Amino acid sequence: MLISKESDLPVRSTLIAWTEFVTLCDCPVELVQELIDLGWIRPAQSANQADLYSHGDVYRIRKLRRLCADFDLNLTGGAIIVDLLGRVHELERKILELQGLVK
Repeated sequence: MLISKESDLPVRSTLIAWTEFVTLCDCPVELVQELIDLGWIRPAQSANQADLYSHGDVYRIRKLRRLCADFDLNLTGGAIIVDLLGRVHELERKILELQGLVK
C-alpha cells in the first residue's frame, strides 16, 4: 500500500532514550539520576512506559556542569542559576517577539 499523504508518514521523535541521554550529557549516571530525583529533569514517558529525554535537557545538564566547575558551585546553586538564565533568555525572546524582531 502506498502512502497517499505526507500526514500519513510516521513522525520522528526528538526525544532520546536513557543510554543516549547519559552519553550525550557526558557525566556520571549518578549525577543524572540525582537531577531526576530532585525534579530538575523530568523525563517524558513513551507508550511502553520508558523514560525519554530531550536534547534541551542535555544542554541544561552540560551548562550546569560547566557553571558548577567554573564557579565552584554545588549542584543546587548551579541548577538555580541555569533556571534563572533560562528565564532571562525566554523574557528576552518575548521582548524581541513583541518588537517584531523574532517570530
